Amino acid sequence: MSAIDWGDVPTWLGAVFAAGAAGAAVWTLASQRSQIREQRQFIAEQSANLALEREELRAAAAARREAQAKQVHMNYQVEGGSWDSEGNVVGYDHWEVRIRNGSDDPLRDVEVRFGTAYLAAEVYEVPPSAFSGPNPGERRSLPVHLLGPGRVLRFLSPQWSEATVDNNRPTLFFTDDGGVRWALDWQGKLEETQPEPQA
Repeated sequence: MSAIDWGDVPTWLGAVFAAGAAGAAVWTLASQRSQIREQRQFIAEQSANLALEREELRAAAAARREAQAKQVHMNYQVEGGSWDSEGNVVGYDHWEVRIRNGSDDPLRDVEVRFGTAYLAAEVYEVPPSAFSGPNPGERRSLPVHLLGPGRVLRFLSPQWSEATVDNNRPTLFFTDDGGVRWALDWQGKLEETQPEPQA
């Protein structure tokens, strides 16, 4: 019987090592794919967390930005009229608007506009206790360049017919201590607005 020629040992060892290296490479690639998948999932979760944190920081910054403006109060009423038999005011001819700076910081360039075009005819500084009282106050010039903390202003519109009064509701404009310009309308809507262009 003749012997089977199995080749030489170094060739066999080379084949075994090559097969082992190929298996290790396949295992390494599979392991790396799994790690990449896990890393992508981790990055996606971190991105979602960062987006939530960024939104929370934006909301906190907006709240801080609005904090002073939300402490400015306005009340208003029509004046110059009388009460009819049904309890309604008739014959009124102007608005009276009172503003109180309830914040701890000053306001700048405070003014009230009526409708879209009319400025207040007169403005007075009144004692804080007179926010809703009859005190006429001390006359100031328009716009009021500085209103300190806790101070109160009383604005009077021009005198008009009832219909014109009804069609020209008051809106307060002021700049907070951070330099942001705000508008507070007669319905209580507070919004940031653009500063007036300098003449």
